[in-house]
Amino acid sequence: MQGGRRAAVKEVVGVSDGEPRAVRPTPAAGTPVDRPLLSRELTAVMDEVRAHSGAVYLLVPGEPVLEMTVMAGLPRAFAAPWERVGLNAPVPVADAVRERRLVWVGGDQDMARRYPRVALVLPYPFMLAALPVATERAVYGAVFLTWPAAHAPDLSEHERERLTAACARMARGLERALRRDRRPPREADPSAASPPDGPGAAASPPDGAPDAADTADTAEAARMVSRLPYGLVSLDLDGRVAYANQAAADLMDTSADALPGIELWSAVPWLDDPVHEDRYRAALVSQRVTSFTALRPPGERLSFRLYPSYTGLTVRIDHARSAPAPDEHGPDEHGPDEHGPGPGVGLSRLVTISQVLSLTEALTRAVGVRDVLRLVADDIAPAVGCRGVVLLASRAGRLHVLGHHGYADPRTVEQFDGMQVITRAPNGRALVGGEPAFFETPEELVRACPPARAGLGEFSAWAYLPLITSGRPVGTCVLAYLRPRRFSGEERAVLTSLAGLVAQALERAQLYDATHRVAHGLQGALLPHSLPQLPGIEAAARYLPAAQDMDIGGDFYDLAPARPLPAAMIGDVQGHNVTAAGLMGQLRTAVRAYCSAGQSPREVMSSTNRLLIELGTELFASCLYLRLDTAHEEAMVARAGHPPPLLRDPDGRARVLEPAGGPLLGIDPEATYPQTGIGLGPGTVLVLYTDGLVEASDVDLDDALAGLVRCLHEAGDVPLEELADRLLARSDAARRRADDIALLLLRAR
Repeated sequence: MQGGRRAAVKEVVGVSDGEPRAVRPTPAAGTPVDRPLLSRELTAVMDEVRAHSGAVYLLVPGEPVLEMTVMAGLPRAFAAPWERVGLNAPVPVADAVRERRLVWVGGDQDMARRYPRVALVLPYPFMLAALPVATERAVYGAVFLTWPAAHAPDLSEHERERLTAACARMARGLERALRRDRRPPREADPSAASPPDGPGAAASPPDGAPDAADTADTAEAARMVSRLPYGLVSLDLDGRVAYANQAAADLMDTSADALPGIELWSAVPWLDDPVHEDRYRAALVSQRVTSFTALRPPGERLSFRLYPSYTGLTVRIDHARSAPAPDEHGPDEHGPDEHGPGPGVGLSRLVTISQVLSLTEALTRAVGVRDVLRLVADDIAPAVGCRGVVLLASRAGRLHVLGHHGYADPRTVEQFDGMQVITRAPNGRALVGGEPAFFETPEELVRACPPARAGLGEFSAWAYLPLITSGRPVGTCVLAYLRPRRFSGEERAVLTSLAGLVAQALERAQLYDATHRVAHGLQGALLPHSLPQLPGIEAAARYLPAAQDMDIGGDFYDLAPARPLPAAMIGDVQGHNVTAAGLMGQLRTAVRAYCSAGQSPREVMSSTNRLLIELGTELFASCLYLRLDTAHEEAMVARAGHPPPLLRDPDGRARVLEPAGGPLLGIDPEATYPQTGIGLGPGTVLVLYTDGLVEASDVDLDDALAGLVRCLHEAGDVPLEELADRLLARSDAARRRADDIALLLLRAR
């Protein structure tokens, strides 16, 4: 097993003095990187825990970025979307570094749930572990390893110990190199370090020619394979053909001599299909047998079955049958999906597709301009190597800075906010004319726009990318680079294409922000701006919208200084939209009106129930209503399907009250709502709340209530404002905010 693993590593990363070669040099000169150490440790730990691929990432000095330094077991192109990873990116290695812990992803479903952007590019069954490379004093980077899906659901204690020990050895080696201030070795030319590709390349055996027995065995094996009635092709990890028998060449209508040394998809044009390449990727990543059927012109279908290993794949080719022959490894369970990097060594069109798919998925979840800015800074900036990002828009002919990231002095950017848009300036051409502009040096930018001299900051190259949707510019994205940079034609095209995705996200974000402002204005108008002063009653309130949707909902609370007795109310209308908020306003007004009319609590609930049914909204509501009689130290309560209130006695005991109640409002026009009296002596605290404070999909309701009761008991006689904050902080459901939360606290004085 060990010898096969080392062979696989050498095939992927090349060989230099007997060690795996780093996939790319570390960009910052002076970084203490011991690549032979990292390569040896990565190879050794992969053998020890039987992982089939892995990589080492190191932090880039002066940047919040992880960069891949050593990789083994898979083609480099598979990891192209994550060669540079922002520390805030939602990927396992970034989490491992930020949180300094082992991250375990137990299969494709776990990956899809926790890291959907990784699962989108690699939708295959495999396990993954990511660990920080760190000492007690510093974090240097991270390591990830992958296993086939047949691995146990979790890491064994032996595997955890080996992984932790390997990362510790790497960290100690990097720490020693840092103390010595050792410069990284100049990396050898890959063409000189790696042996020539392909079976036909000339090479001198290190120990002389093979003996006659080996030659005879090899010749006999070749004759045996040539007699098989079906095609056999051996592929290396990069998808290049190492060997093909004559039957395979005949089935694919090509010459056997033309296949070795090149990718199968390039050698056979009708196989150049992303779906077919996806099967190759699925086999390598999952280490499962996969298969596909391809149409050979003019109309015959061929069956391809891929048998993976750590050193490459064997492909069996035959005429397709209606029912494929069963295989001892079981059928392939993974169908075609989005594609990541192709099997070639360099960047292929599939790499671009995978990166675009990942970015698109992320941008569709951006709900505000701040989210778009954060995603550009965390995802695009590390991938293209820029350090500064600015989002610009224009309003009434004036420049408006929507947001910026990466500038040491924010005033460098903010001084342009409100300035007149100059159409001949780069930002003006991008904003008004939709014309991208690239400046490779500060001198170029100053020549094009002298006022830009004030905004150079610490940067030396810029890309002004117009953000256009439906033929209409919605803004400009400015990418700033620390050093002068030559923008190739390909890079300009890629950046302009990415700007189109950012533009769509920005347009949605601006619409969301505008709607959000309207929603908050409506919510603010419907809820009380302040609580009235009631004789003998101290009060405090909180309202938190759900963390999703429009940040608006149907929860409400109120205090009514009505005569003869004041009242308190809290309720929750079904839904998180403008309709729910509008109905909430109607209900709050109705309850206040019935209260002012002198109705008892049971009558207030019954009247409000009938009103809701007459409105015909088909929405339900819960409500809890209290009439407060401080003179007689009593409160009368009626509730309609609402969570029970909490009470803290003057002696400090806290408990859940269970007053009698009726059904939700808006269901039964004949429903009755009994009322219950509760003591309200001086020092008594009542906690009224909506279900968002205690209900969540993974939180037991009884446990949530018990936790709030403990918090209420332990808080003592703290001010109600502080108590409200403590209750919100104690609630798991409140922190996640899947629902609106209204909280009303009352204390008898």
